[in-house]
This record gives sequence, C-alpha cells and structure tokens, in this order.
Amino acid sequence: MTAILIDDMPQALQVLQSDLNDLFPDIQIIGTADSVVSGAKLLRQEQPDLLFLDIMLGDGTGFDLLEILPNITSKIIFVTAYEEHAIRAFRFAAIDYLLKPINPDDLKDAVLRARQQIARPAESIDILKATMKSPDTLPTRITLHTQERIAVVNIDDIIRCESDGNNTIFILDSGEKIFVTKTLKQFATLFEQHTFYRTHQSHLVNTKHIQEYVRKEGGYLKMKNGDDIPVAVRKKAEVVAMLDNL
Repeated sequence: MTAILIDDMPQALQVLQSDLNDLFPDIQIIGTADSVVSGAKLLRQEQPDLLFLDIMLGDGTGFDLLEILPNITSKIIFVTAYEEHAIRAFRFAAIDYLLKPINPDDLKDAVLRARQQIARPAESIDILKATMKSPDTLPTRITLHTQERIAVVNIDDIIRCESDGNNTIFILDSGEKIFVTKTLKQFATLFEQHTFYRTHQSHLVNTKHIQEYVRKEGGYLKMKNGDDIPVAVRKKAEVVAMLDNL
C-alpha cells in the first residue's frame, strides 16, 4: 500500500511517519504535506491507497481539501485533536479517526480496518461534516457497515435494532434488514439522545414507530410494522411512563 500524510504540525507528522514505518514497513509513504494548498497539489500528482488527513490545517480544514478533490479514491483516516463531539461525529459517520497524540495500537487497528474497507459513499463525509459543524444538533443520518456494503440510513427510518450476539440487526420501515458487526450496546449509547429506548437486553426501539403497549402475555410493544417487542419485567413501569410522555 501507499500512503500520504497531511498535518500542519511537523512533530505530529514525524511521529506518525515513524510509527507507520515501524508497524507497517510494507506501506510506502509517497508524500507529506502541511496545508490544504500543498495537500491538494500533492494529491493531484499522486493517488495513495491511504490518506492520513488532519482535520484542522493552517489554511483551512481537511474537508476543504476533499471539496477541492471530490473524486479522491484513497481510503481516509482522519487525525484530530478534538474529542467529545468529534468522536460522536465519527461514530455516526462510521469513519476511522485517530486522536492526537496518536496511540500506536489505535494506528495499527485503523490501518488494518482500512485494508478491509469497502469503498465509502460520499454521504459518509457529509454526515461527518454536518455533525462536527453543528455539535448541538442531533444527526439525522447514520452510516452502517455490513460485510458487503456501506449503507447510509435516515435515523427516522429505523424501526428497531435487535441484538444478535456481538452484532446488531437494523430493521427499517422499508422492510429492509441490515446486519452490522457492532454490539447493540454501542448503538444504544450512540442513540441515547435520539428517540430510541432499550426495552430489553436484546431490543432497542425507535419510539416514533411504536403503535401500542400490550399488557397481556407479560407485556410487549407492538410496532407500526407489526413486530412484537418484549419488555423486560424491570422496564414495564418505565415503558408505561415513557409512553405517557410521548
């Protein structure tokens, strides 16, 4: 694989280059740049397999560079000094990122994932940009990785999520099911500010799609698509109170 590194901090650039050489001697670093302008110039000449792109550059942002070169085919790993809302943004967009100072183990994991990565739709970058630009606004879309593709989904179109071991099945209002290799707990945390509620260890529902709560047979939720979702015994009173407030 070939790689290009773009960062406006010389020391950070040097450390990243050194760590890549140590961990992945088979990756050829074919260029470095320290700005949007120099990065765009370099990427017009070279198309690397991997692009390590700092978000905040002296003359703009990594997003500015991607707008200059919308047809770039490199697999992108963003580098950022931000935490909090930036991490949330990356998770909704399902895009790899590295926090400064870069941990070598995180770098190794990111590169290994990039090697297996499917071509990413442009919408993933759009989700990332929008979420980072307005950290107080809830994202309306999420990127979901499957083994075959990367799907961009409207969050309101998700009826529910169901645990399948360490994986999660998304059920959409179109009837489509999407199998994602992440735990339900991860998505419950990601959606905690949205209209989602965990009724059971194995079930996370979008409250916008609840049709009714049925008290018989131990109590369950009937969703608008006809699915019946169990409610854990300890959650029953909480579910009733939640429905009263909808």
